[in-house]
Amino acid sequence: MILGVGLDVVRIDRISHWLDNLSLLARFFHPYEVEALLKKKENPAGSLAARFAAKEAFAKALGTGLRGLALRDIEVKNDDKGRPHIVLYGTARAVFEAIGGRFVHVSLTHERDNALAVVVIEGD
Repeated sequence: MILGVGLDVVRIDRISHWLDNLSLLARFFHPYEVEALLKKKENPAGSLAARFAAKEAFAKALGTGLRGLALRDIEVKNDDKGRPHIVLYGTARAVFEAIGGRFVHVSLTHERDNALAVVVIEGD
């Protein structure tokens, strides 16, 4: 059963300056995300914006917004084939489990000026 759907779009130029601010990255991104993003050679700003959009879309899918969530507790990563998925920690995991969440689907895209994410939360 689908418990929630979230969608978010982020302008890449709004986020690109974050690459030069490690404390800002640490505030919004899981340490593993920061490590992977800093190693990325092709369009790291687009990837950063898409991941930020995924965090916002996840909060919308929860139905709670960002209230009670630390964005760094939502890790957006890619599997070996490049497919994105979300790993939850701390506050994000607690809210997800409280609504009966069992699985998170995520899709990311970015092109030129914008990054977009869609998140679907499934439960029993």
